[in-house]
Amino acid sequence: MIYIWKQQEWPELSWDERRLSKLLGAVSQEQGRLLGKMESIGFDLRSEAHLLTLTEDVVKSSEIEGEKLERDQVRSSIARRLGMDIAGLVPADRNVEGVVEMMLDATGNYGQALTDERLFDWHAALFPTGRSGMTKINVGMWRDDASGPMQVISGPMGRETVHYEAPPAKSVPDEMRHFLEWFENPGESHPLLIAALAHLWFVTVHPFDDGNGRIARAITDMALARSENSGQRFYSMSAQIQKERKDYYYTLEWTQKGDMDVTRWQNWFLNCLLRAIEGSEETLDAVMVKARFWDRFAKAPLNDRQIKVINKLLDGFEGKLTTSKWAKIAKCSQDTAYRDILDLVKRGALQKDPGGGRSTSYSVVDQ
Repeated sequence: MIYIWKQQEWPELSWDERRLSKLLGAVSQEQGRLLGKMESIGFDLRSEAHLLTLTEDVVKSSEIEGEKLERDQVRSSIARRLGMDIAGLVPADRNVEGVVEMMLDATGNYGQALTDERLFDWHAALFPTGRSGMTKINVGMWRDDASGPMQVISGPMGRETVHYEAPPAKSVPDEMRHFLEWFENPGESHPLLIAALAHLWFVTVHPFDDGNGRIARAITDMALARSENSGQRFYSMSAQIQKERKDYYYTLEWTQKGDMDVTRWQNWFLNCLLRAIEGSEETLDAVMVKARFWDRFAKAPLNDRQIKVINKLLDGFEGKLTTSKWAKIAKCSQDTAYRDILDLVKRGALQKDPGGGRSTSYSVVDQ
């Protein structure tokens, strides 16, 4: 198989900017519109939206790799590092702290140069035990291919399908030197096309034993932060990639088996980015609902259990809130949970959802 990195012209990738110009203009316009809208809502709400977006970004980036992180832990870790005073903080595991540390460094310190040492630090943060699952891996250094070539495979053992094979380990230092030099001096290309190319180039080299996808998405977020000149994130590219992961992997594989023209990849990336930006409306809506709720009940004597569960609901509670779930979250009896809920229903803070019996659930009343 002649992969893209085996082509004589590699890594001189090209694309048809004329074919992309209309889409590029639309994405840039939506990007600017979103930033303008966020500027108008005030510091506190902007910070809340930033926290919500980063939480989603970290959770979904790990989910793409099949790792499920506890959302409460991710949110708490980010909030502590941002110095935000929020209710319901919980301790976070080391693996959660590591991926949060990487993401905040990539986006918050987007103006600092991306170097091999910085990438090694990110990799070490992702794998604090020096292992990926049960397997010992090289941490904080390029891969060595001691167990064979770096391949992306799927399927049962004995009937695996090889989707991609990365450059040999001996070439990785030179490949990464070229990549990092370009990333810091990418020329006159549009910043959004630079973000797309950075993602493709990095995952094509696949320089680490593991964690390449998560680091590629962090680099993408770093490039997008540079395009906006802002460390605050209000849309999640990782969340959108997770939604479209089948098309993502298909387009990536097609491109890596193609020639130097990566117009198709750039087109897919820009469309995915556009949908991610459009999806930020949900984040803004959630932030505004939360703000309106606490404006209404700021002086209401809610107990600690009610505050904890309501905040969880407002921060993107997955599934339906029932009496038993309330009891589990608040660590109380079902009778106490029911009294808490009934009190909030009487006050107009919660409403009973359609249905009844054992499946009775409740949701926040937005006014």
